[in-house]
Amino acid sequence: MTLEMLAGRGTDLLLRVVAVACSDRELPRMAEDLAELVVRSARALTFCDVYVLDEEERALEWPGPPVPLGEGDVGWVAAHGRVRVHADGRGAAVPVLAGGTAIAVLDVRSAGPCAAADIALVTSLAGLFAPVLCSCRRLRTAREREHAAEWFAERAVEAQEAERSRLSREIHDGIAQRLASLGFHLSAAERALPEHHPEALAQIMIARELCELAAAETRAAIGGLRPPVLDDLGLSAALATLAREAGDGHGPAGAIEVSVTIEGELEEELPDHVQTALYRIAQEAVGNSLRHASASCVDLLLEHGSDRVRLKVTDDGTGFSLRDVYAQGVRGERSERGGQGERSERGGQGERSGRGERSERRGRSESYGLRGMAERAELLGGRVSVTSRPGVGTTVEAVIPMPGRRPLGA
Repeated sequence: MTLEMLAGRGTDLLLRVVAVACSDRELPRMAEDLAELVVRSARALTFCDVYVLDEEERALEWPGPPVPLGEGDVGWVAAHGRVRVHADGRGAAVPVLAGGTAIAVLDVRSAGPCAAADIALVTSLAGLFAPVLCSCRRLRTAREREHAAEWFAERAVEAQEAERSRLSREIHDGIAQRLASLGFHLSAAERALPEHHPEALAQIMIARELCELAAAETRAAIGGLRPPVLDDLGLSAALATLAREAGDGHGPAGAIEVSVTIEGELEEELPDHVQTALYRIAQEAVGNSLRHASASCVDLLLEHGSDRVRLKVTDDGTGFSLRDVYAQGVRGERSERGGQGERSERGGQGERSGRGERSERRGRSESYGLRGMAERAELLGGRVSVTSRPGVGTTVEAVIPMPGRRPLGA
């Protein structure tokens, strides 16, 4: 009946309906186009407002203030799903029904008494608008949830970085200052010690060396907690600094070569929380290569794609068995939960060797590190994949979706 009525108005009307329905408009633009279509198609209607039910289904949204469900003519029609003519007779509110439930309301007005033919036309159009507005509502819901997820991820990363900054300040103002003071007093003690106490002097010199080593490690920890270059110059420069500092040190196998490659350039910079997450993943991956892999070469690749950003860290180290690392991590968690009682029960089976304990601690450390990298990526809707085999080396790849961000020249 709906199509027959609309066909009676000519094929132009049906073509206009199809053109609007097939456009890629989103709310509220789609609602505006549908309202314009209603006015153009009717004989005596002066304007039309389209009210769309919100995600919570408690109010109707339009360019003005939201209308609560059940309030006024529009709210009543949305609540009851029936046409309601306005009290002055110069218009009506018509429901857009989907599955017997109103998802929107077409509120039309005319200069004089509203013709029954126009109300019938609007009712027919409402039937055709239903699937279009259903799709728009689903897309709006998806967009809102996507924005909510992005907001949550941004706040979570900000909270993590704020805690790191707090720890950095406390270490700088506390431990670092105490170590500096300790070094000063050790130097004073060395100068004050008589020369005929060589053993005491040797012990003071050893203490000074340990103090200087602890101070250097403290400075490195402060820099790792919140690298200023990430805030000042961005992710690319921060990765270059990370590579340079890692290459300046020495791993278990000697000197290490660390390189950085940047492919593509975005029209807009990545959001701060995304840059921070990618930097932390790179920091953890490079740190694992230095501490555990006995690698001589580590390559970092940052690639900006049309809808994603990819970070890849590859080393030529000893590699490891993913299954064994995750298994040791699980055993470590169970051991920690079991506490001393569980260790006591295993005592009858013989004490583990110091080498075995170190291996398990390393496995647990790597397991936590891999899990932390995965959680950072998943928080942003991305993923981390790790490829490794004993004797082959390790590759860590993080992919973060970035829809709507185009590389330059794309």
